This record gives sequence, C-alpha cells and structure tokens, in this order.
Amino acid sequence: MSEKISPLAPVSLPIMPAISGVKLGTASCEIKYKNRTDVMVAELAPGTIAAGVFTKSKTASANIWWGKDAIKHGRGRGRVLVVNSGNANAFNGKCGEDSVARIVDACADLWDCSREEIFPSSTGVIGQPLPDEKITSALKNIKENLQPNSWIEAAKAIMTTDTYPKAATRTAIIGGVEVKINGIAKGSGMIAPDMATMLSYIFTDAAITHEALQEMLSGAVEDSYNSITVDSDTSTSDTLLIFATGKANNKPITSVTAEGAKDFKEKLESLMLELAHLVVKDGEGASKFISIKVTGAEDKRAAKVIGMAIANSPLVKTAIAGEDANWGRIVMAVGKSGEEANRDKMSVWVGGVNIVKDGQLNPSYIEAEVTNHMKGQNIDIEVYVGIGNGSHIVWTCDLTYDYIRINADYRS
Repeated sequence: MSEKISPLAPVSLPIMPAISGVKLGTASCEIKYKNRTDVMVAELAPGTIAAGVFTKSKTASANIWWGKDAIKHGRGRGRVLVVNSGNANAFNGKCGEDSVARIVDACADLWDCSREEIFPSSTGVIGQPLPDEKITSALKNIKENLQPNSWIEAAKAIMTTDTYPKAATRTAIIGGVEVKINGIAKGSGMIAPDMATMLSYIFTDAAITHEALQEMLSGAVEDSYNSITVDSDTSTSDTLLIFATGKANNKPITSVTAEGAKDFKEKLESLMLELAHLVVKDGEGASKFISIKVTGAEDKRAAKVIGMAIANSPLVKTAIAGEDANWGRIVMAVGKSGEEANRDKMSVWVGGVNIVKDGQLNPSYIEAEVTNHMKGQNIDIEVYVGIGNGSHIVWTCDLTYDYIRINADYRS
C-alpha cells in the first residue's frame, strides 16, 4: 500500500450496505507488511451460490487451481472466502499446493463445511513460500469478530501497491424485490487481465442458480475487467468470484433470460465496470485515466486488439504522461496490432479534436486544442480504421517515472 494516494482516486468511499448472509473480518498477520491488515475472511451463509473466472496464466498460483476445481466439483457452493496480500503463493510447486490444503482444511474444520466450499486467494510476491500458519492461526479470532459492514476494511486488507481501497455497490429489482450487490477489488500493477481482474469479490443477497450466475459473470467480464490494462502484464493470481446468498427471497433467477434477470444483470455489469475503472485509476504511478474507443474494425474482437495495442504502447503512454500530443504514436500502435486498417480511411480524435482525417493530418487541426486536453486527468482517444462495423472501448493509464520507482523496489 502506497503512502501517496493516486490523483485519480475517488473523492469519497461509497457507503456499503450489509448483505444478508455475509460477514467480514480482517487481521494483521504480517505475511509481508507490518502495521496493517493483510488477511480478509468472508463468511457466507450455508447454501450460498458461487461462480468465478480465473487467470489463464500458465504459471498460475496454487490458489487458482483450487478455485477452479472448487467451482466445478463443489457444484457452485461457497461458505468461506479467505484472502491474503503480500504473497501470491505462485510458482511454489508442491509447497504451494500444501499451503492451500492447510488453509482449506483449517477453514473447513472451523466452519464445519466441505472443503469444496472454501475459496482461498493470495496476491503479492511470486515465488516465495506462503507462511500459511500465520493465516490458519488467526482464523479462529477472525471468526469470533466477524461483522456485516466491514466492506472498506476488507478492501484495505487485500491491497498490495494499491493507494486506496476499491469498492462499489448497486441495488437491483427482481420481481418487485430489492436485492443488493456489493463488490471490492484490488489492483494497481501487473494489470492486463485475461479473464478477470487481479482480485475482485462480489456479494449479493439475490436468489440465483449457479448456471445463471456463472453465465452473467462470464459475459460481463469481456467489457469490464478484460478491457483494462495498466502495464500489459497478466497476473498469476487473477481471480473474480461472486457469491449469492439467496437471502433477499426473490423468485430465483434460473437463466439470464428469466423474468427479473435483466435489471440484476445490468447492475452487475455496471458494478464490475466501476471496479475495473477504479483499478486503472490506481495504476502504479498513474496520473491520467485514458479511454480508447476503436470503431470501423473488422469485428469487435479486432477492435479490442487494436485498442489494447494502443493502450499497452509505452510510447503512447509516456507521451500522454508528458502531455505531448504525439498522435503519430497512436497511428503506430494501430499498425503494430496486426489487425486490418485502411490507411486512406483512418481517422483519429483526441479530446474530440479530429487530428487525422482520411489517412492524413487534418488540414484544420490545431495542436493547441489537443495540448489543452492532454493537461487534464481524463484523456479520450478515438480511432476509426475504415474496415467494418466492429467497435470496442478499452481503458488504461499513463506510464510515469513513479511506475519504475514502485516496481524497482517492489520486493524490498
């Protein structure tokens, strides 16, 4: 956790309502950090439905493999979520698997539930053994002090280089019944999710089947967590889990097309997008929040590839950090994406100002107009590539000196 709060941080934290069937607790276990909480536990009511998506990294942590199997073999049930920061428990071989097993066994014994209902997550340094005994020895005390409204404290406990806790809340209506959705997330660096975001946990009191919940979650990922990047690096620990306690007593949602599902789905998507944006705005060293819209691509997939090529370009990101209206770097990034683009139809806008028109510099372009936009905190880029009807929006941040400083001494 950084002492210097991101200039893009929200001016206030949301007021998070209690979610019936969810209790939260935190502890300071000194896994890596001193004088701060670094373990979070969420207790979920018996019968809670769980769904999730995980990193596609080929060097994923032991926690990821456990989580995937728990979703599959536990029939989508969740009873306890336990998360630690400071150590990713990744690339630890059999040692990492054993750490997960000990945490799972301790939780299953303490909460008297099946092992497949336990979801452990870890984030932090890769390749260092997880001192799991520090976690398991704290579980009993955490359990005895669980609270229903400790959302911001829970969000703080999972932070690493984050400068502020990330939380969001929504209310949806299902068949006339009000249901609540709360979410927390962590992420600042190693952000180029390939399924979800670094760590993100969503909780709702809605009654919904595992199949419907999983389909909604998986569908909402592409336009939110999978459309952000800070530094092009996909984490070994990326985890997105959602838990539905069913305590709202609405008529259960059995499919994404069921009556009452539409509003819940829209509110879930909105919450996920807000959390994804909060992650980008806390990108390590970030000073600018950048939106990149690509239109005229062959299809949506191609538009996303082009958008990510721009968003991940160090040259684009450093130019924006320096408030330099160097539009040639945007054109360069489009070309390197490998996707089709019609040079003679391409157009580029920055801050709504048309810089490139029909494949060349717009004769009426006045650079001072874009330079003024570049001085702000929110940078808007749009590129039309003249091939088809595909479009997509991605979000990133600039690349500053502070990114290097933070990552040069991350382990120390």
